[in-house]
Amino acid sequence: MNNTLDTAGLKDRLVSQASIEGFVSCRVCRPWDVPDVPARLAAFVDAGYHGQMEWMADRMAWRGDPAALWPEAKSVIMLAESYTPLYDPTSVLDETENAAVSVYAQGRDYHDIVKKRLKRLARWLIEQQPCEVKVFVDTAPVPEKALGQAAGLGWQGKHTNLVSRDWGNWAFLGAIFTTLDLDVDRAEKDHCGSCRSCLAACPTDAFPAPYRLDARRCISYLTIEHSGPVDPELRSKLGNRIYGCDDCLAACPWNKFAVQASDMRYHGGVGSPPLAELATLDDAAFRARFSGSPIKRIGRNRFIRNVLYAIGNSGQADLVPTAQGLVGDPDPTIVEAAQWAIEQLAGK
Repeated sequence: MNNTLDTAGLKDRLVSQASIEGFVSCRVCRPWDVPDVPARLAAFVDAGYHGQMEWMADRMAWRGDPAALWPEAKSVIMLAESYTPLYDPTSVLDETENAAVSVYAQGRDYHDIVKKRLKRLARWLIEQQPCEVKVFVDTAPVPEKALGQAAGLGWQGKHTNLVSRDWGNWAFLGAIFTTLDLDVDRAEKDHCGSCRSCLAACPTDAFPAPYRLDARRCISYLTIEHSGPVDPELRSKLGNRIYGCDDCLAACPWNKFAVQASDMRYHGGVGSPPLAELATLDDAAFRARFSGSPIKRIGRNRFIRNVLYAIGNSGQADLVPTAQGLVGDPDPTIVEAAQWAIEQLAGK
């Protein structure tokens, strides 16, 4: 094995190998290339925008300073993997009797797929040059989007998600921290301009200002992270979205350059099933149906709560018996959601 490090040559081979693994982009930055993150994160938490996500406040020191996460790391390899949908994800919003599920949750859990790719790429890197590595994909206090911009993958758009002129904004992000001193890329500039499409598309007005997200009003947060009853003022705005929301992502004009997903497992069989069918799932049936899906992480009770809100918003009077069947559920949040749904459908 050659122990002389040719940083430029290794970097070129790394980018090529990342493409072979299915990543749509591969760029490099330093762990300390995001000096503005601590102040931005502190402002986010101080404003209470994180809602019930206490882990954001508890791990601010690490999330705000990637260099503190692993002080020995000299480079961060940032990677993007496309999951561009094969359809218009907003079209199901008009099918009020059916459930709308976020594009990223339609197939297999991206954590598993992306992490395996990251590990294979990391092993390849070690074979090229002895080093230490750590891989992360949305499971540790790593500011992936900020590091992605510092590495040149794209920029954080006004909806706070990463956007690229080469692949739009339908992408999962992964990171490989390494002790190798690799050649870095130039940070990407903001190309949103005067566009406000993503902000205008938000059903709940979750953006107090461009580049600022109040998670407490975000449908993705409300349907996935938030436990207990959702604020009645926001329930009607959920529509039939029972897991996540794609409205701001779908509205981005840069998606005209979106790249097809390299792994068809992201486009699985969840689809847009009937609300009446989903409402009948007990815990065992829920776990069986969503095995291997990110949906399984929220648990049956939170899922059924979301389904009942969608039923209440459906305008479908024939769904009243479905809601009535859950009034006796052991979970008090489900009982309250069922009663709310029945009230909403009264007289329809």
